[in-house]
Amino acid sequence: MDLRIQRSVVSNLRTRPEVLEIGPFVAGLQPDTDSPYLNYASPVPGAPITGADVTALISAFRAAGRKPRLEYVCSSAPDLEELLLTAGFTVEARHQYLICTPESLTAWPVPEGLRLAEPGTDPDRAAMSEAVSEAFGESWAGEADVARIRRAQERGGVALAAFAGSGTCAGGAQASAPQDGLSEVGGVGVREAYRRRGLAAAVTAELTRLLFARGREIAWLEASGDDSWRVYERVGFVPTGHRIYISL
Repeated sequence: MDLRIQRSVVSNLRTRPEVLEIGPFVAGLQPDTDSPYLNYASPVPGAPITGADVTALISAFRAAGRKPRLEYVCSSAPDLEELLLTAGFTVEARHQYLICTPESLTAWPVPEGLRLAEPGTDPDRAAMSEAVSEAFGESWAGEADVARIRRAQERGGVALAAFAGSGTCAGGAQASAPQDGLSEVGGVGVREAYRRRGLAAAVTAELTRLLFARGREIAWLEASGDDSWRVYERVGFVPTGHRIYISL
C-alpha cells in the first residue's frame, strides 16, 4: 500500500499548473501562491537518489522562488531522509496515513439543521473555502482558492460543503482526482460554532461515499491530532503507513 499511495502522490503532483521533473523528484507548484503546503516535491518510488539530486532539487526550488520542501511515504525512499538532513533540511512532522475501503466505510448522520452539498457555483466554492480557511486559522485566498477548487472538480476531484439553513457554510472538505483508483481526502474543516456535533465525521463519511460511488477503490488521508484521528476512525479509516514532511 505504501508504494501505491506514493505513486498516487507523484501522479497528483504532475497535474499541478507548473510541474518540475528534477532527476528522481517531481515538484508540483502553484503560480498564484508561494505557500509551502501547496508547493512541494516528492520522490518517484524506487528511483535511486544521490546527494547531487538533492542539490539539484534545492536549486530548482530557489530558481522558482519557492521554499525547498518534500512530502512522501517514508518507506518509498528509505535513504532519502538522511540525504536531506545532511543538506540542511529539518523534519516538520511525521504522520500516519489512514485508508478506507467501501467495506470499512461507516455512514454518519448529518447534524440537524445542516445539509451537505457539492459546491457547483463559484459563490458556493467561495463560501466553502472561506469556511475551511477560518477553521484552520488561515487567511482566505479569495479567487485563487475558488479557482483551485474548480480546477480540481473539473479533473475529477470532489468537494463537499456543509450549509446551515441560513445559507452560511459551516465547513467542508475535498478529495483529489483519482490516481490508480485512489483519492486523497484533505482539508476537512468545520467552523468553531458548528463543532462537537459530529459534522466533521458526517462530511468525511459522505465525501468518501461519493468517491466510492464514482469508482474509487481506496480513500486515504492523514490525521494531525487525536481529535481528527478519532473522527476518521469512527467512519472507517484505518492506520496503514507513515509519511514525512521535511523542508529547508
